[in-house]
This record gives sequence, structure tokens and C-alpha cells, in this order.
Amino acid sequence: MRINKYLAQCGVASRRKCDEIIAEGHVTLNGKAAKAGDEVNEDKDTVCLDGKQISLKREYAYYLMNKPKGYVCTVSDDKGRKTVMDLLPADAGRVFPIGRLDYDTEGLLLLTDDGDLAFRLTHPSNEIPKTYTARIEGTLTEQDLNPIRSGIEIEKGVLTKKCKAHIVETNKAYTKVSLTITEGKNREIRKMFEAIGKNVDFLKRVKVGELTLRGLDRGSVRKLTNEEILYLKTL
Repeated sequence: MRINKYLAQCGVASRRKCDEIIAEGHVTLNGKAAKAGDEVNEDKDTVCLDGKQISLKREYAYYLMNKPKGYVCTVSDDKGRKTVMDLLPADAGRVFPIGRLDYDTEGLLLLTDDGDLAFRLTHPSNEIPKTYTARIEGTLTEQDLNPIRSGIEIEKGVLTKKCKAHIVETNKAYTKVSLTITEGKNREIRKMFEAIGKNVDFLKRVKVGELTLRGLDRGSVRKLTNEEILYLKTL
């Protein structure tokens, strides 16, 4: 199998992140620096990460977290900020976030050491639906949301995909909007509203597919059930 897939199945990180780790020179294949595209024979080859041999995992861990604001979705942070890893139980093992939520965004976050599942859930072609609640400063109408629904340019040459959006609550101070998107560009929802001249002052992811935060307090985490794991693998 390709070496990035091998690393992912060893629980190192997602395939995309494993490509970065390989490019940075952290991986060797049979004693030589690995290259993107190398093939690994799991029965014969020796793969090392920073000098330590790694092997395929047979069992994986899967967690669902209600991420609070003020945490970054990385394993470590060079700025010394709190990371979502600080919220995990001590025996969680070497899991990593599937995708990211911004520092100021809260809500549903999945973590695992199953690199293949992480790859499938984050690859744009799979269009996994993710639902958010956004609070927008000021008033909005359903008509105002039409450019967002149909796809809007958030940066020069960068157009979002069509999405679902509707107003949940509105008054003179703010408007609450529910949005379901199928991609995960950096700060995408905030930029979508900036493109129509509006500011998001609160953002929370409430669903991934049909998984929800039901019964999980802010900052809490739990293991996924077998049924939930199977559901994610069949999305």
C-alpha cells in the first residue's frame, strides 16, 4: 500500500498530514528516507517514524467532543495555546482531530487514530454534511441568504459549494442561522457572511452527518458507540 496510507493505518495521522510528515523527512523505509508514493509491503518492509519502528494498528479509538471556544484543533501548538488534546482522558492514546474547528468556534469534533476514516470524512469528494448554528450581528432576511445558498466567492477565485441555510431566529440585535455545508475551507462560514457584509459573532457545529452533541456538555468528550462508528464508515 502507499506509504501515506500505511502511516495513517498505523494511527500516525490523516493521510494528508502523513504526506507532510514524509516531506519533512521524519519517515524512513528500510533505513532510507521515504518519499511520497513509496509502496510498503507490510509483511517485509520496515517503516520508522523519527527512528522508531511503527506497525499497523488492528484496533482504533474513536471520540466525540463538544469543543469549547479557546482551544485549537491540533495535537500541539507552538504558541502555547490550549489544544483539544487537553480535554481528552489520559488513556485516549494517540488520537488526532478529524478536520478542524477554528479557535473561536465550538461544537462537534471527532477524534481518532484511524487515519483511513479521517481521510474519507475530510476528502472533499465525499461531501460529508456538517451542520452549524451561526449568530450574525444585526438583521438578515431569507433573501439575504440566497448568495450563500448558491455558492459565493469568499476569496479571489475561491467559490464555495451550494449549501443549505435558513433563519432560525431574528431580532434587531442578531439573527441565528442554521447552515449545512459539505466542504471545510478555512474559516469558510465566517468568510461567507463577510462576503455579504455580515459578521459572525458565534459559531457552533452541531452535527456531522447524523451525529449530534445530544447529552454532551461543552468541553466534554465520550467514546463513539459501535453503531456510530459503523455509521461513519458507511457515509
